[in-house]
Amino acid sequence: MAVSRVLGALRSPWVRGGFLVVAVAAAVWAVQREWDDIGPALRDMPVGLLLAALLTGVVYLLLTLLSWRAVLADLGSPLPLRKAFAVFFPSQLGKYVPGGVWNVVAVSELGADLRIPRRRSFSAMAVALLVSVVTGLAVAAPALTLTSGGAGAGYAWVWLALPLAVALLAPPVSNRLLGVAMRLLRREPLEHPLTARGTVAAAGWSVAAWLCAGLQLWLIGLGVGFPADADAYARVSGAYALAWVVGFVVVVVPAGLGAREVVLVALLAGVAPDAGAVIVVVLLARVAQTLADFLLAGAGVLVLRRGAARAAQAQRSDAAG
Repeated sequence: MAVSRVLGALRSPWVRGGFLVVAVAAAVWAVQREWDDIGPALRDMPVGLLLAALLTGVVYLLLTLLSWRAVLADLGSPLPLRKAFAVFFPSQLGKYVPGGVWNVVAVSELGADLRIPRRRSFSAMAVALLVSVVTGLAVAAPALTLTSGGAGAGYAWVWLALPLAVALLAPPVSNRLLGVAMRLLRREPLEHPLTARGTVAAAGWSVAAWLCAGLQLWLIGLGVGFPADADAYARVSGAYALAWVVGFVVVVVPAGLGAREVVLVALLAGVAPDAGAVIVVVLLARVAQTLADFLLAGAGVLVLRRGAARAAQAQRSDAAG
């Protein structure tokens, strides 16, 4: 009953608007709190590298959209890319609100406007996040242990965690877990189970996303002296993927804020020329990713409004006819 009341409140346009304001304010705060360190770094960073990093961050987010969309289609709700864009990106501002669940709640509510069952939206986002964790570990394990800067045995636990994560993602296991979650939430079971084909498609997009996120971080690093070679790029990609996984687990902070940066500073110490360079890269990467979130969320809101305007116009035309 408590869950139903919460979901009922979230359907109010006033609550949705308030949620958006809180999410945007939290994202702005995430940038503002580090601005004293970021400002000087921005002045010394080549503009071309910053623009390339921002563009790469946008591509990274688009790839995460495609991963989620593949899961949603596998569960029985294929969406045209435009509608998927409009649902996914505005909801992602919820990750800046402490609690770690608000983006999942938001995507369920926005999806309901397109007649996607909330349990299906919830399940698709949960599976997409699990796919991100598994593929993040899959990228991090070889990148952190097999590159020249790797610490070998120091990251053996990543290899140990990977088989367990993959097992959780296997459709027989993930379908059973989703069934348990639906019973706990007192929701109807899913109409369509996950398939291996859909899971593999989502994982493929997710791996591409991690490699793109690593490219973003590496491009920023080039401005402060990171090596311009494949070995450094691989290590940076693995470091970012593992830092994201840690930030995801620490759900009490918005978007992994703080936890992700601590891990990145530790993992990039062997790549950067000095500790100060690592801090600059980590801070600028956070800003670039936040700006990319804002840009795509804003574009998603515009798509939603245009869709609503078209629907209203069609209703008026039908009424007039």
